[in-house]
Amino acid sequence: MATTTKALSDIFTLTSACSLAGVLGVALVAYAGSRVFLPKDAPRVDRYTFIWLAFDALIHFSFEGSFVYLSTFGRQVNTSTGPFAVMWREYAAADFRWGFSDPTVVSLEILTVLGAGPLCCYILALLARDDPARHYWIVVLSTAELYGGWMTFCPEWLTGSPNLDTSNPLYLWVYLFFMNVIWVVIPLALMIDSYRHIARSLRLVQKTKAKTN
Repeated sequence: MATTTKALSDIFTLTSACSLAGVLGVALVAYAGSRVFLPKDAPRVDRYTFIWLAFDALIHFSFEGSFVYLSTFGRQVNTSTGPFAVMWREYAAADFRWGFSDPTVVSLEILTVLGAGPLCCYILALLARDDPARHYWIVVLSTAELYGGWMTFCPEWLTGSPNLDTSNPLYLWVYLFFMNVIWVVIPLALMIDSYRHIARSLRLVQKTKAKTN
């Protein structure tokens, strides 16, 4: 029994719990934002989109923003102090590149924080106003995030994944799989939904022009 308890404590630490609690807290703030800024009768898809984009923006600015700070101008996570450094060292135990400021990862994260984060906020403003122009920007954002995910992991896979530790189930299934696959599945779903809205509108315009000619 003692061996089992020790094994579990090695897999799921206090840092793990605090980090995941922080992510959950961000999700709750995003949900609360949807209750404040969207009407009660907002379509379900719009509400889910708002929650995701708010969550996305908050993660980019807080979690990933702290990583960019800790990984530029000679700094790196492995030698930094503070709660965010501790959190990122936990993630770096699964993907070592995040600990020693891998230039490809840092470059992508700078673009994410300075580009994707503000774009999320802009789309949220359009969504709150029910402006259909949001669909174009959702496609832009989703494309960028899918590309970012690909460029984060494809170079690693092509070189045999020397920086990934998959021996710990928490690292493999929560940090490496779940925490990254949601930035593939959800942007892809949003892209498809927005494509349908854009295509439907353009076909309607085309049909209307054909009738008037």
